[in-house]
Amino acid sequence: MKNHNQFLSKPYVDGMVERFIRYVKVDTQSDRHIEDIPSTKGQWDLAWMLESELKALGLSDVSLDNHCYLIARVPASPGMENKPSIGLMAHMDTASDVTGANVKPALVKDYQGNAIELSAGYVLDPKNYADLAEHIGDTIITTDGTTLLGADDKAGVAEIMTAVEYLVKHPEIKHGPIEIFFTPDEETGKGMDKFPLAKAKSIACYTFDGGKAAEIESECFTAYSVHAEFSGQVIHIGAARGKLANAVAMAASFVSLLPRSESPEATDEWFGYYCPIEINGSLEHAELDVYLRDFTNAGMERRIEAIKAFAKTVEAQYPLGKVSLTIKKQYLNMKEELDKHPEVLSNLVKAIEMTGVEHGMRPIRGGTDGSRLTEMGIPTPNVFTGGYNYHSRYEWASVSEMSMAVQTIVNLVQCWV
Repeated sequence: MKNHNQFLSKPYVDGMVERFIRYVKVDTQSDRHIEDIPSTKGQWDLAWMLESELKALGLSDVSLDNHCYLIARVPASPGMENKPSIGLMAHMDTASDVTGANVKPALVKDYQGNAIELSAGYVLDPKNYADLAEHIGDTIITTDGTTLLGADDKAGVAEIMTAVEYLVKHPEIKHGPIEIFFTPDEETGKGMDKFPLAKAKSIACYTFDGGKAAEIESECFTAYSVHAEFSGQVIHIGAARGKLANAVAMAASFVSLLPRSESPEATDEWFGYYCPIEINGSLEHAELDVYLRDFTNAGMERRIEAIKAFAKTVEAQYPLGKVSLTIKKQYLNMKEELDKHPEVLSNLVKAIEMTGVEHGMRPIRGGTDGSRLTEMGIPTPNVFTGGYNYHSRYEWASVSEMSMAVQTIVNLVQCWV
């Protein structure tokens, strides 16, 4: 990998780091069990902070709606008003896999490839996380090991905010209209459910919600969720022969039928999976949530049919019990739609090349708000942010790659004019 440390000397780096550290200290974990958008109050706290900062930069067109969608517009440079409007998007919430409360970010300057002692016995070691070894001389931002960091996606938020500030302070940089979209509840899969699409003016958008520089993600999983309910029949377990249908055992049997060779931990690249997310219940009633992921429609259809077959198998094993399935689409692979708008990717590739770095293409083994926005009619590829080990206590961010993302944004808005 080419060393990216030249981006540490950019004039906006200190402000970007200060901004990022301030944002990650706000607890914005979303909660998939709550249907409201936003699902948690902390997301409002960050949205209000960002709204205030955008207005302080002199932007007059800033709006925060009652579902916590923050939209701001940077006016075009004089003479560029008729150029197409381009969107920049990031999400404000963080994942619930590891707590995001009381985040204590730590700066490691001039990193030398050593294992980084966090706290409580946790160690961020390049022997286990090989990407670290590629960042000798970089500035690394880590957690203290007790929480996640929140680079997913506050690195993207900080990069967009830094780029906006830079463009406002450098009016000599010519660009067309720019829209900023900060969204809630991306991690719950509901991030675009209430998005005010009618207010958006952009013909293309870019989510800054990726990882390693300088990767571009133009295809993602097609994603479905399955909620399975297991209805048992209860009697005293001492007199249960021929009379008991144990809903807990039914749910466990269902999970055991999910192919181990098609699980997240057994797949990579373009291979999809089944992933049980949450299970709970009692003898009479149990519930299970499963995520289905695949890159093709045919593959997803196969998985849905398999899930239905697994349900029938469990019912055959427990004739006194019943399995009910609720299967919902979450988002679709964005590749087909992006292929119809080649200029969206070509301008992004050019913007990265202008930084002096080669881009890379890879699939997202997940999805973004950009996946949904593409489905809604605005083509939106995903762009690197310099964050690593998302959703974990070993999460960290590269300041040089965050800086490169800011420069990519500055280049990108120029490419469109």
